[in-house]
Amino acid sequence: MPADTHTQPSIATKQVGLIGARGYVGVELLEIIESHPLLDLAYASSRSFDGDPIAKHAKVSFNNKKFEQIQPAEIAQRDADIIILALPDAAAAPFLAALEAKGQDPELILDLSADHRFDDTWTYGLTEHNREAIANATKISNPGCYATAAQLAIKPIVHLLAETPHCFGVSGYSGAGTKRTSRNDHRALLHGMLPYKLVNHTHEREITRHLGTPVRFSPHVAPFFRGISLTVQAKLREPITIDQLSTLYNAAYADCDLVKVTGDEMPRVQDIVSCDGAVIGGFSINPQHPDEIAVVSVIDNLRKGAASQAIQNINLAMGYDELMGLTTGNEGDGA
Repeated sequence: MPADTHTQPSIATKQVGLIGARGYVGVELLEIIESHPLLDLAYASSRSFDGDPIAKHAKVSFNNKKFEQIQPAEIAQRDADIIILALPDAAAAPFLAALEAKGQDPELILDLSADHRFDDTWTYGLTEHNREAIANATKISNPGCYATAAQLAIKPIVHLLAETPHCFGVSGYSGAGTKRTSRNDHRALLHGMLPYKLVNHTHEREITRHLGTPVRFSPHVAPFFRGISLTVQAKLREPITIDQLSTLYNAAYADCDLVKVTGDEMPRVQDIVSCDGAVIGGFSINPQHPDEIAVVSVIDNLRKGAASQAIQNINLAMGYDELMGLTTGNEGDGA
């Protein structure tokens, strides 16, 4: 980790307000917040779970706190140093408008939706690629899950690209959220997988914007619950070897404790379940055309693709150690 990201943690504990706590990512956030030594939960808002003990839906205690249904007009009256908006796209605006109308200015607002990933007034929170800006941010837009996996895989070779790379992504059905659709009905997905939004996907545009180079992206959902396996096919300006690729990636992520590079060893999505990091490997080179390569990136979409990265960003913005409350291991529970 770069020296300037290891500032001494503040002795002050921060109060976190979580809006949209019902979803899969909300539950992950609750569990990480409880284990974090310098974050306390101020409130967790959920319309569906209003009045339920938080412990009924997450592996936490929070001293028997309950979910609440907090309306946008109420948020400015609630005390929180950090507000996390874990809401669907376009749902955060009323809460932000209410804070602005009341002149409320929390130390940090973090938005997990796509609403501000294309907004230059918000800091883009792909931690490993934007630490300096995140450390000084008051408004952070968390990246998408596929966009995280793709950018981690492409960034070390972006300066070598000769053509537009293609990203073939397969996600567990938790990525489609809790509202029942064809993309998260595991019975409908049984024995197969579902391609969807194969052109102009939001994450395709997000990856293109933040890498500064066009990409193509083909998302698919499969009948496992969590995790993403993403394969990048790319043509480079010149031939390359496996050793040279490994050197590039190891150098790019030498200071990133949550990114593991495995060279030509193939990363498996089932090994990253419930892990806070990413694994990049499966390096392959076409022996007939050694300027054509493939790279595989795997993450847990609910952790590094959302909740864990949010905590990384909060830690940096609050001056804590980046890994506080997280684990560096990349061995999951295999579930």
